[in-house]
Amino acid sequence: MAPAKKKSAQQDNRGAVLIISMIFVLIFSALAVSMATMSGTNVQLASNQHKVGSAIASTESGLEAMRYWLNRVEFPSSTPTSNYFGEIVSTLQTDLSANSITNITVYNNGTIPPVPLDSASGQAFESEILIDPNNADILQLSSIGGADITRTIRVQYNIQPYEYPIFDFGLATKGPVHFLGNPTVNGVNSNDEADIFIESNNNNLAMLVTGNCNFDGNINVANSIANVALMGAVQIAGDTGQTAIDNHVNIGADPPQFPIPDTQHFQQYATGSTIDSSTDITGSMTLTNATIAAGTNPNFEENIIIEGILYIEQPNVVTFERNVASNGMIVAEGDPNFAGPNNSISFLGNFATNPVPAGVQFDAIRQEEGSSILAPAFSVDFAGNFSALSGVMAVSGVHFSGNVSALIEGTILNYSDNPSVIEGNATLNFDRSANITVPAGFDTHRILTYNPASYEELPQ
Repeated sequence: MAPAKKKSAQQDNRGAVLIISMIFVLIFSALAVSMATMSGTNVQLASNQHKVGSAIASTESGLEAMRYWLNRVEFPSSTPTSNYFGEIVSTLQTDLSANSITNITVYNNGTIPPVPLDSASGQAFESEILIDPNNADILQLSSIGGADITRTIRVQYNIQPYEYPIFDFGLATKGPVHFLGNPTVNGVNSNDEADIFIESNNNNLAMLVTGNCNFDGNINVANSIANVALMGAVQIAGDTGQTAIDNHVNIGADPPQFPIPDTQHFQQYATGSTIDSSTDITGSMTLTNATIAAGTNPNFEENIIIEGILYIEQPNVVTFERNVASNGMIVAEGDPNFAGPNNSISFLGNFATNPVPAGVQFDAIRQEEGSSILAPAFSVDFAGNFSALSGVMAVSGVHFSGNVSALIEGTILNYSDNPSVIEGNATLNFDRSANITVPAGFDTHRILTYNPASYEELPQ
């Protein structure tokens, strides 16, 4: 018998190599399948992330679009709280229509149907506004954006009184200002409390100072071709001479709105006596929530104390010959557009304002803070010692001819195009640190103020 043949080492190696090769083929095939699967998953994830990003971008676009239009909303403060929503919707609808905006529609229930952003991808946003069910002074805005995937963002707006920028000034006047002496205008706590605004559209000489002057605040003039004439030594905000004028006199300043107070609002508080032509006004008097009837033209000869409200009907020429202490507010009716010589108030003796006195009859008036004299259709003349003003004075023409050394806790607001005249060595000390942001009588409009802390992305 022939002996058996042995397998060669080369044959053994060939078999092992084949097996190993097959193993590697299987491994790489599995890896390829796994990588293909992962790649597909990543593509799907990327697609989903893109859709989410697009949805958020669409939602933010809708939010910004609606914020733009809501920031323009303004409506009368006399609107009952229950009518806020209807007034806001109506204002939006009117504003959009007036500006020929056709792609945004506001329904009466506060919904805004889808607004296309990208027709190719189908991206769009829709919104809804509603009053917070727990607070009638808060408006909620929801914006929903996207296509296949959507996202929702909700924010809040505070419904609050409009704060007029004019009250950032110590003195604000439509006409020029004449300081016929050596004026000192101080800011008690900071220089900007004594800032002056002069519109002077009808007069190119916006400010005239005949003596040495010392102004803490800046002087802002709206009339771009106007100038100021400062005859003596000049100091403004610590600078002197021409440097003071160059650094602190701003010609061509942006003009703020001159708001007109609602004087009729205060008639409800005038529940006391009525002064007319038959009233004996000789001797000292205390006028408590009193009314001066139209056409009376009274001349008060002695010391007068005003408690609460003194309401003056127009026309009237009212003269106080002796000292006047106003423990409350003086309010005179009328529109500054129709001011004239038949409407004037003159203080020939000492004058100062004080807080409203204690007493239940003054409780409602005590809530009316920040104003002292509201007489937008009346000129006011101070010929005696003017020492204190505890709130805004809004008049059509102002003339100081006595000794003026006054602490003024508010803004002097003059609607007249005629010069505001301050004679003698006047010292006006403006202290607006405790200013009421919306002085009594000037709560005329409601606006919507965005609350950034309310930003919230709602879960899907």
